Amino acid sequence: MSVVDTADSRAASAPDGGTDDNRGGAAGTRGSRLSPLERTGTGTRVVIGVALTLALLWTLVPLLWMLLSSLKPSEAINSAEPQWLFTPTLQHYTGLFTGGNELLPYLWHSVAAAGGSAVLSVILGALAGYGLARSGMRGKKHLSFWIISTRMAPIAAVVLPLFLMFRQVGLIDTVPGLILAYLTFNLPFAIWLLNAFFADVPQALEESARVEGCTNWQAFRYVVLPLTKSGLVTTFVLCLVFAWNDYAFALVFSGPHSQTLPIAASQLVTQSGIDWGQLCAIGTFVVVPMMLAGLAVRRWLVTGLTLGAVTGE
Repeated sequence: MSVVDTADSRAASAPDGGTDDNRGGAAGTRGSRLSPLERTGTGTRVVIGVALTLALLWTLVPLLWMLLSSLKPSEAINSAEPQWLFTPTLQHYTGLFTGGNELLPYLWHSVAAAGGSAVLSVILGALAGYGLARSGMRGKKHLSFWIISTRMAPIAAVVLPLFLMFRQVGLIDTVPGLILAYLTFNLPFAIWLLNAFFADVPQALEESARVEGCTNWQAFRYVVLPLTKSGLVTTFVLCLVFAWNDYAFALVFSGPHSQTLPIAASQLVTQSGIDWGQLCAIGTFVVVPMMLAGLAVRRWLVTGLTLGAVTGE
């Protein structure tokens, strides 16, 4: 056998039509592919690391200081110099649930209003976002932009009309009124975000389900929703955080029977002074639940924020 015949046989035996050397070189190139951060120089990586460290400290130090202050005695909090060594106490937390500072109603109102708004936002946002993603109507992009633009409206432009309507139907100082008020800024965000997830799901999957006998609703429920689970969780958590931290709407639409935790925190600032211990304690109640919720669903949250649904057909 000649050298040419041997080369031809080796080329023919390669699955991609190339030679073993070429395939080995390509595999080596693919295996040694570096990330953008790894391709940067050492100095750039150091700068990025320092910037990330400063951003982390900027975020965590105030939260840590608030947590430590909630555990300090009143004398240590009001001291002219920072007290680093102190005996931890729970007096500020117990003070929130005793006497005239009963916190449980505020906590329940926050859970009911924020949770109800987030659940309704995901349900209605999923239905509207799916319909928008699968619609062939003209001007769909303009409609999507109009929906999210309502989320950008200033609060002052929305509060007065809503207040007049809520007063007419008796929704002022009620938890359902707060839920509807929170829907005004959560629902457009949910529709816009979930629309992007549903648009990334190949329609061929739904067509296959219909061929197997599924109705449109069954294809949506059993095929599309499981594939966009990360988007649903992301939307729920973000809507929950937005409603949980709201102060402006709660100040206008709530009353003695529906006030939330941010309103309870503002009531600790009086003309006679500020109870810094209880203020830090109630701030911990506001911040910690949302941090725990984010950590509990961090896998879905990261996937959702990167729009990691099914792509391509």
